[in-house]
Amino acid sequence: MSAGTNNGLPPRRVVVLGASNVARSLATVVETACRLWGRPLDMLLACGHGRSYGLRMALLWRELPGIVECGLWEALEQRPPVPTAALLTDVGNDLLYDVPVPDIVAWVEACLDRLRRARARVVLTPLPLCSIAALSPARFLLLRRVLFPGCRLTYATAMGRAVELDERLRSLAWQRGVQLAEHRPEWYGFDPIHIRRRCWPLAWREVLSGWSAVNPLPAAAPASLRRWLHLRRLAPDRRWIFGRERRTAQPAGRLADGTTIALY
Repeated sequence: MSAGTNNGLPPRRVVVLGASNVARSLATVVETACRLWGRPLDMLLACGHGRSYGLRMALLWRELPGIVECGLWEALEQRPPVPTAALLTDVGNDLLYDVPVPDIVAWVEACLDRLRRARARVVLTPLPLCSIAALSPARFLLLRRVLFPGCRLTYATAMGRAVELDERLRSLAWQRGVQLAEHRPEWYGFDPIHIRRRCWPLAWREVLSGWSAVNPLPAAAPASLRRWLHLRRLAPDRRWIFGRERRTAQPAGRLADGTTIALY
């Protein structure tokens, strides 16, 4: 398939939905996706620090729409069908925004329904309970103040909802035939929800390996300051800065290999 049959975009597509884990390691995620799904890629990403799957949320002076209502879905529907791979991760943020578990699951289901219409090969990460379960009440309160200062959930309530959400996500994956990518405790440190920087290459290669039957897996993505700087300056389709809406045409960037980057 030539790029011309995809409105000038690359002939293979990747959709990534997530929050701070994706945003922090975006350069690694992009390069890993290219190595596993082929390059160049038409990449559509909805991520960001503090991102919610269903709520418009603010972090300091910047706000982003909920993933289920962002412009990614309209862009995906307007694109012609091509081989597509997708990742849903960082689902647990909404627990700390006091969103009921059934609502979070409904948002994830809505995303899966849209990806199924795009015939995407989907990987879903459950919650990192292997790391969260080791939290003491005191460390939970400290991290809650730092990472989610508006949260007032107690340790017992948060842990109970985390277990419930993890069970619901696993059941949903089984029902939909979606592949689960498990977390490993060695990927996490004092911070129980963010993958350690030194673990990014191997962690993302393992998570995204569900897209590909290639064996052995390609080498882990090396660090690239040039790629990091390029992706760092890209702006999403829609955001609010100090309450004022800003729009940016997408795709916002293109890599040297022809991969396009659209952020939502």
